[in-house]
Amino acid sequence: MLLLAFDTATPAVTVALRGEDGVLAEHTEVDARRHGELLAPGIERVLAAAGASRTALTAVAVGVGPGPFTGLRVGLMTARALGDALEIPVYGVCTLDILAAAVAAAGAEDFAVATDARRREVYWAEYDAHGRRRTPPAVDRPADIAERLAGRAVAGQGPALYPEFFPRALEPALPSAAGLAELTARLLAEDPGALLPPLPLYLRRPDAVEPGARKSVHQPDARELGGRATTGAGRA
Repeated sequence: MLLLAFDTATPAVTVALRGEDGVLAEHTEVDARRHGELLAPGIERVLAAAGASRTALTAVAVGVGPGPFTGLRVGLMTARALGDALEIPVYGVCTLDILAAAVAAAGAEDFAVATDARRREVYWAEYDAHGRRRTPPAVDRPADIAERLAGRAVAGQGPALYPEFFPRALEPALPSAAGLAELTARLLAEDPGALLPPLPLYLRRPDAVEPGARKSVHQPDARELGGRATTGAGRA
């Protein structure tokens, strides 16, 4: 297997290449406004570092968010284009789960992940010590979930942005494509059904919502993203 992995759901544009025995190369740049400029060169850089070509790729893994849609779209459109051109599967992974896997690998008690959702909100979910998600991804104001997460250590950008609500910070703050590649390889071996289609997972407020109701998870179809989707099971 030669797996290309990348995530553009946060300010980090992170790319990695994984072979049968582990990660061969990784490149990350942090710039929230330049995802479209940085992703393609990052892909070429890791391929060159590993001495590999695009035609040698056997699969692509991409972070599907939640995250700002502009950044997400860059990664997802690129992943789907590669999958279509090379006729290889494309696997989606929740970006919060990428961070959680890194925390669990380092050893932790039950914890949460919170990333920047802008507009003074965070994307978040709770996890057990093994990195298994206990709650679905959600988007809320930090003040609204501070009591629920009181005493809980939190990974992601949330603690740096809102230390008054998340005083116990965990690393990492940003996802790693190497972590995405390793998580994808593990899921392919142990639980392939847990992998997602390469469609953006973003959280939006319904047109009408009761006061205090949580915003819902929405995963648009391929037409909303701008074309057809390539799934982990093959090409659609």
